Amino acid sequence: MNKKEKVDFVIKTLNEFYPEVPIPLEHQDPYTLLIAVLLSAQSTDVRVNQITPLLFAEADNPYDMVKLTVEEIREIIKPVGLSPMKSKGIHGLSKILIEKHDGKVPQDFEALEALPAVGHKTASVVMSQGFGVPAFPVDTHIHRLMYRWNLSNGKNVVQTEKDAKRLFPEELWNKLHLQIIWYGREYSPARGWDLEKDVITKTIGRQSVINEYYKKKS
Repeated sequence: MNKKEKVDFVIKTLNEFYPEVPIPLEHQDPYTLLIAVLLSAQSTDVRVNQITPLLFAEADNPYDMVKLTVEEIREIIKPVGLSPMKSKGIHGLSKILIEKHDGKVPQDFEALEALPAVGHKTASVVMSQGFGVPAFPVDTHIHRLMYRWNLSNGKNVVQTEKDAKRLFPEELWNKLHLQIIWYGREYSPARGWDLEKDVITKTIGRQSVINEYYKKKS
């Protein structure tokens, strides 16, 4: 298969597996999504979804959030990890949203990435899932799969994002990045991977990755 056929195969297979894709992080609006994405760094969506209802019961908008101290936020979000940094980020960005953006989350990459604790990936998720703007947030699953599928060299997430945006049609980005995440979790995980169930990697995968898999098996 040439590259275009591989890309078409990926799109077709993912649409068969995931005709509808749920957004993994529970949220009500761009602000609660932004906070949930920030909390998800080096944590699991399951854990974040357990904690956000507790936090949002206290404050689900920047005006209420800044009434809490950093310490109070930290106490609530402790179970998701990295709580000292995340609590400062949540308090700090809420303050900036009030001062600079009328309490609203800006629909703009640059303004989002200027907020404390908000990197490019977080901004991409908010733009894509919060505002429907085409973006391709690359998480560990997408980074791993783009390498396994020989669609990117796996050098870094910046390169992986460039390759994904170059290979896949822009109108599919928002759905596709979620489909790849779900597929990665279910069929192509980092640990406990069963290549027999992973139809995409088995069909178009990087030969060295497949060889390595069978070498470990034997």
